[in-house]
Amino acid sequence: MRIVFIGQAPFGKDSLAALIQQGENIVGVITVPDLPGQKRPNPVKELAVEQGLPLLQPAKLKHPEIVAWVRELKPDLLVLAFVTQFVPLEMIQTASHGGINYHPSLLPKYRGGSAINWAVISGERETGVTIHQIDEGVDIGPVILQEKVDIRPDDTVKSLYFEKLYPLGIKLIARTVALIREGKARPFPQDESQASFQPVIKESDTVINWKHSTQRVYDMIRGSNPSPGSITSFKGQPLKIWEAKPYPLQGRAGDIIEIVEDSGFVVSTADGGILVERVQFEGAKLAAADFSKNQGLRIGDRLGD
Repeated sequence: MRIVFIGQAPFGKDSLAALIQQGENIVGVITVPDLPGQKRPNPVKELAVEQGLPLLQPAKLKHPEIVAWVRELKPDLLVLAFVTQFVPLEMIQTASHGGINYHPSLLPKYRGGSAINWAVISGERETGVTIHQIDEGVDIGPVILQEKVDIRPDDTVKSLYFEKLYPLGIKLIARTVALIREGKARPFPQDESQASFQPVIKESDTVINWKHSTQRVYDMIRGSNPSPGSITSFKGQPLKIWEAKPYPLQGRAGDIIEIVEDSGFVVSTADGGILVERVQFEGAKLAAADFSKNQGLRIGDRLGD
């Protein structure tokens, strides 16, 4: 098959490398433009240049000249690995087998661009990877392959992605391409009765309510790491909490109820406490123990008011 690959970031590079290693016929590569002053090399561009593959770096996929470039390559399949723009229908129709996309959830649940965040914030115990056909909608095309992974009680978005969903995604992309090439792919429609869509997560979505349960607050913190960070405030200034864990102590919700030397400080929730271990204050990330010393935290100080 003639494949046009569209992707970015290390995940895109590693997915492209897996297809090359599998012996697939990559006839063109599309990735994001280089940014002004960009210090690190564009991973997908780096591999494409190394392999001598035709390369395009458009700002927008929908421009007619980009669609024309793909059409001239006469692809059988478009393969998407970490694509944040809509692929126009005209481009999808240039490929005889259409296109496939990697999505880090068990579709039809958690459609949208922040699926991993929302699954952790919602307290899910499992998620997974779906490889599906693409159309003009958001993550609604028929599913070709899907595989589950467990979400550990202490998983963050970072650990869940890099330890589980990243390697599984690369494996399933390569397997799906092989199935299509061999004529063995059997797509099936998504069950719309089970569908959910969540928007791209913003800081306004991750403000901590200390009157919620310990588990709910903890899930918010885990589901916001490494981005955008969970938000509270201290003396009227924004305070991000990056790392924390449940703690068996309770007081008035939002109160600092214990200072734990060399570890951090404990904030009460509705039914327990959260030991805060790493924060960001006034632009600087630091250990919560250092923040506690720098600010002279005392029992009875409050967060979030």
